Amino acid sequence: MSRFTCALACAPLVPWVFVAPAHAQTADAAPANDILVVGQTQKPISIEPRGLSVSLGDEQFAGVNAANVEDLMKYAPDFFVRTRFIGDNNAVPGFRGTHSTQSARTLAMVDGFVISNFLGNSFNFPPAWGVVSPNEVQQFDIVYGPYSARYGGNSMGGIVNITTRPPDKTELFVNLQNFFQPYDQFKTREDLWGWSAEGGFAWKPKDSAWGVRVSARRLINQGQPMQFYQLGYSASAYNDPSAGTPIGGAVVDPKLMPVTGTKVVTPVVGDYSLTHSRQDQARAELRYDAGAVHGELLFAYWWNEEKTLNPRSYITDAAGRPFYGDATGLVSFGGHGYTLNAASSFRQGLAYKNEYLLGGKIAAPVAGFDVRLNISTLRFARQDTYQSNGYAAGLTDGAGQWTHQGPTGWYTGDLIATRTIGRHAIAFGVDGNRYETDQSVFATTNWRTGTAPRLSTRTFGRSNMIGGFAEDAIALDDATRLTLGVRYDRWRAYDGGITAIAKAGPLTGLPVTQLYASRSDDAWSPKIALRHVFAGEWIAELSLAMATRFPTVGELFQGSLNGDGSFNPNSFDPNLKPERSKDANLLLRHRFGPVTLTGSAFYQRVRNTIFQFVGFNQNGVSTSSYKNIDLTRQYGLELIAETRDWPVRGMDIDGNGAWIDAITVSNPSDRASEGVQFPRIPRWRLNGNLRYRMTPALQAVVGVRYASRPNTDLDGLYRGDDYGYTSELFALDLKANVDINDHFRLSAGVNNLTNDRAWVYHPYPQRTFMIEAGVKL
Repeated sequence: MSRFTCALACAPLVPWVFVAPAHAQTADAAPANDILVVGQTQKPISIEPRGLSVSLGDEQFAGVNAANVEDLMKYAPDFFVRTRFIGDNNAVPGFRGTHSTQSARTLAMVDGFVISNFLGNSFNFPPAWGVVSPNEVQQFDIVYGPYSARYGGNSMGGIVNITTRPPDKTELFVNLQNFFQPYDQFKTREDLWGWSAEGGFAWKPKDSAWGVRVSARRLINQGQPMQFYQLGYSASAYNDPSAGTPIGGAVVDPKLMPVTGTKVVTPVVGDYSLTHSRQDQARAELRYDAGAVHGELLFAYWWNEEKTLNPRSYITDAAGRPFYGDATGLVSFGGHGYTLNAASSFRQGLAYKNEYLLGGKIAAPVAGFDVRLNISTLRFARQDTYQSNGYAAGLTDGAGQWTHQGPTGWYTGDLIATRTIGRHAIAFGVDGNRYETDQSVFATTNWRTGTAPRLSTRTFGRSNMIGGFAEDAIALDDATRLTLGVRYDRWRAYDGGITAIAKAGPLTGLPVTQLYASRSDDAWSPKIALRHVFAGEWIAELSLAMATRFPTVGELFQGSLNGDGSFNPNSFDPNLKPERSKDANLLLRHRFGPVTLTGSAFYQRVRNTIFQFVGFNQNGVSTSSYKNIDLTRQYGLELIAETRDWPVRGMDIDGNGAWIDAITVSNPSDRASEGVQFPRIPRWRLNGNLRYRMTPALQAVVGVRYASRPNTDLDGLYRGDDYGYTSELFALDLKANVDINDHFRLSAGVNNLTNDRAWVYHPYPQRTFMIEAGVKL
């Protein structure tokens, strides 16, 4: 049975296509200025809900096995998060037809403070999710598309805001989790364990305007290997099996991706090591509420450590000993010769990333307006990666490479004023940001400590943007609202350059720096939305927008490393053009007895799409580079269903399905990609969550996620279901929640019950078990 069939077979759990809930109101109870939103409605959405909007709360969170904070969104409509393992710090969110490495198309915030890492645009630049734990989230708000003038062009895909739990009462809380994943892939077979422990308190004196909330969490987990080593291909060696050292034990898997330009599939010879991850998170929040005056100060610090110290070789030499390569750089297996670079294979690694968020907010009435000021910074206190030059150097603390990032981080701020005058709800404001990055790569004599560093390359640069907007929501009558908005942004990139060691001429062996000319650009972005409440409980909204996403400082100036750790001078482009989109979204919602349906049709056309081209060189080493694609286009349909206490009392069902057509329209540099489905975008997404309160103390949960098989590459030549591809996904999740009393709760669950093996180049987790206990006093 196919995974698509399995997903549809779960449809009895959801009478339509399945996840996030749609809240229904009668026409009499839904005036034109009501929020058109699917999800919880007990608390107002925290971001402007233009287009499709989702607000998730405790009701939805109870249906999720959540170890990472981003897990709480995994059943949202036509939405995904690229989380590869528990504790992953490369979790990139994506909306609709957004590629899973287009991280700069999502604006992510915590309590309105920006955590989006617009230093770059790939899986290496995810939002700083680690500053918040799942247990500290009160609400997850998601808005699809750039339909509000209040947000800049990085909302081209959508907006996510996490609202944390406020100190609204005095309490103590503790939360414990344990994880277990039996993993089996190729010749890697391991039982992987992990746990998290969290505790804290909130203090809110009676009748006081002040409140404090403090928490800390530690998460330790073993993740499956993120990559696998394959033998390298060379035409001359392939046809000369006697040229290399004879080996045995390699895994031949014909489903793997062939070497570019050939039909040769090289054998797998080992893994990159289990990933041992440790994350520590500390958070403190001070709030002040006195009538219409609100103040907030948030500080969060996140320590992250990842160790990949046990790469496993599957292969042996003629004497049966584990083999890790030798000075010849060649091996013989299965009647063919292959390359195996001992200095870039079976490397050991250490990675450290420490970051902190500091944000302040104040809101108060001023001269008849409600005024709010947000200021925040997110800084990388440390970001260092150490890798050995091969297996032997790893064991002996020998030569290797140290990649150091810093000073790195960003500053953001915004000032917004709102006021209702008659039928007009007006808003205007200004905002700005500054992003800076500086990355250096060193060769070292001791890879663990970075001893005697010798500079190899350095890349650096800054960008800033200042924007302003004006918006007017006009109540044309009691059932109709027209929202007009316009946004202006001024962008500048500067202080960019690259330093490398000269390989020829009079400066041979010395560092040489090339500075890039400063760049500036601006853009106007008009927005319009029309909402109407029809008779008979029908609600419709049409949203139109234009948006401009300017290149990130990383895409312009910061080079990246190849898969073997070498620097790729072609991985960035200081002359990239900004992305410019035209967007449309039509929503229609209606209640059919016990079922509420929301239908959505969307369209987006993007000029100069910035895309990271990923490939493999002749040695099987992954490489990447950023380029503009002349024109891409996506459109699609979404259907969202929700029931409450139906078909039986105590049963809630949320479901959604999406059909997406996303293609490359024009790409003169690669005509073969034109008319082809954009990579990593599935044609179908189906998600669902069923929660059944069997007794007042016991709740059973079933969750389903499905995505059809997409193209892996831009030309649509590679479609597969194995390592290196972006594959079809089917995950069936179960959970049980037990409320022992008002203070103590237990839960147990399993993600990916059927042990589906799915890939996003890297392997997704296999069957994973979780137990959790929480106490509040």
